[in-house]
Amino acid sequence: MKSTEKLNVVLQHIKNVFVGKNEIIDLLGIGLLAKENAFLLGPPGTAKSALVRALSNGIEGGKNFEYLLTRFTEPNEIFGPFDIRKLKEGELITNTEGMMPEASMVFLDEIFNANSAILNSLLMALNEKIFRRGKETKKLPALMFIGASNVLPEDEALNALLDRFLIRVKCDYVDPDLLHEVLLAGWKIESSSDLEIPKITADEIIELQSLCRTVDLTGIRKQYVDVIHNLRNTGIKVSDRRAVKLQNLIAASALMCGRQEAVVSDFWVLKYIWDNEEQIEILEGIINHIIEKDDSDSQHPQALFNKTPNPEELMKEMQLLTQRWQDESLSFEEQNVIKDKLRYLQSRCDWVRNNDQKQYIQKEIEALWQKILQTV
Repeated sequence: MKSTEKLNVVLQHIKNVFVGKNEIIDLLGIGLLAKENAFLLGPPGTAKSALVRALSNGIEGGKNFEYLLTRFTEPNEIFGPFDIRKLKEGELITNTEGMMPEASMVFLDEIFNANSAILNSLLMALNEKIFRRGKETKKLPALMFIGASNVLPEDEALNALLDRFLIRVKCDYVDPDLLHEVLLAGWKIESSSDLEIPKITADEIIELQSLCRTVDLTGIRKQYVDVIHNLRNTGIKVSDRRAVKLQNLIAASALMCGRQEAVVSDFWVLKYIWDNEEQIEILEGIINHIIEKDDSDSQHPQALFNKTPNPEELMKEMQLLTQRWQDESLSFEEQNVIKDKLRYLQSRCDWVRNNDQKQYIQKEIEALWQKILQTV
């Protein structure tokens, strides 16, 4: 089995366990392959830690480091304490055994709690994969860093920390319609400790990371330059450094699909470079408009997922929601689910190409909103 196939098997296993998290799992796979860091934004209880742990467990021969940062976290807790034996000899050498400088997968939860004592060392580790402390300098074996937080930073100093994570993805509660599957999958995990976990070795991932740098981007470079200009004109900051690094994500998407050449649909990864939540919808609009024009074979599943919606399917969903709203026994929670789905349909409707079909669906959506308002 090829290494890319092995990684896809590992990711598919995690998808089977964590229902409704395919987008996040695919992005973690892209980050791992591209050797770029990923940041997860979401409330507690959305399986952020569990997802990262599952990915770490799928990597054989690697060491994992996971830590929950607080405002009082000291460098020793992350990088390791000074070696007492060496200290007696007058040398400041860090004992890194079992700590972040020796880990192949690093997960830092509540990363924006990082204080000034660890910030500089952390920034260098994330950006250059180097640990520096005093006269010590050590190259880190980390395949990937993953950070998580409930909120985005407000402090300028911490914005530099967010900048070190090329991929940014929201980790929310799963769709209410998938809750039944989530409960079943969760119960299976709780009751089965002997499940066989597919593996890929750390060395195989390192090989894939090298192979990722050989993907041919010639065919899409002109479009890529246009996209970067477009994003900058829209007010989304894409520095030259980030523009260069984003090519790694595009190459990783191609490689995950078994291709050595990138295609326009690989731009789907560019939807996850936002600096704030307001930019998420803007990026989706710009990038989806570009990738929907690509009809090449072997597109990444996440690119196919955002193709132009089928008007007939939207109308069926619309009619189903209208019928459900007429049920007088609906609970408050069920009513909220219908409202959320209606908002989603409203946003999808904007992508319908045929103007007559779009207007017809929009009228139906407006009619249901009127019914909802009258009920409330």
